[in-house]
Amino acid sequence: MSAQLAAGTYRCRDVAQSVAAALSAGVTWVDMAPNYAFDTAESSLRPLLGACPHVRVSTKVGFVPDSDRRAARAAGVLPYDHNRGHCLTRPYIAWQVARSRARLGRVPDLVFVHNPEHGRPDRTGLLRMLTEAFEELEGVADAGEIGGYGVATWVGLSNGMFTVPELTALAKSVGGPHHHFRAVQFPVSLVHLAVVADALEGRGSLAEAHETGLDVFASAPLGGGELPGAMTEELVRSIDAAASPAQAALLVALSAPGVSQVLLSASTPAHWADARGAAAREPLSPDRLRRVIDVLGT
Repeated sequence: MSAQLAAGTYRCRDVAQSVAAALSAGVTWVDMAPNYAFDTAESSLRPLLGACPHVRVSTKVGFVPDSDRRAARAAGVLPYDHNRGHCLTRPYIAWQVARSRARLGRVPDLVFVHNPEHGRPDRTGLLRMLTEAFEELEGVADAGEIGGYGVATWVGLSNGMFTVPELTALAKSVGGPHHHFRAVQFPVSLVHLAVVADALEGRGSLAEAHETGLDVFASAPLGGGELPGAMTEELVRSIDAAASPAQAALLVALSAPGVSQVLLSASTPAHWADARGAAAREPLSPDRLRRVIDVLGT
């Protein structure tokens, strides 16, 4: 099954406008976090999502929104000496997930543990923290308050701080064979080609996620918006000579083995129309992906 486009909301200037354009383009998944859009992403999207019950929603827990810090401390879920801006204790997770659910006006389909590598804990401490987070999220999922959970990371997988098999084993140890661990989210793009190269050889995070039945949400497919302007004619031709620079860059993420959703933070109908053009193309073959990797190296 080919990867699908999904609406990402990181760094969107106007989240409601961007997601409205995405929904008009036929997107059926929206990803956000409580701290996106100056802490307003969830609440600003409630009217749109309320009118689109078929659209699935993922949010995150980990980074403490500035606007929530005082309330979290008053609720006793965030220690007063906690100044790192990131928290994955069980009390805070339960509190923040309930707050997200109220702001969204619905049960999130997924809640991602957001950048657990933040603060660079040692591996032992990191796995202990993830165990506590998974325990809480399993309980919340059992209660029907979320559909499932995952891990969204920037460098945790690429730096070997944890692996997909370790995360899956942890979920099984906490939740048993019917655990609610469903997905991982990490960068897949022309900037992060090593993960694609590994997948073509049947190894690495993409291959491991596919083997364990996890959905993969590819983040930053356009390199934070920098890739379209950096695409050379040679690189575009090596991908698809008939594609626009943005389409060519998106095609790599859309074609990467094991990717389920490609998170795009596009702001206008024109951007989404261009993205739909990429999604409508035939995925790049493994041989074509290898040629792209040969052009750029990894």
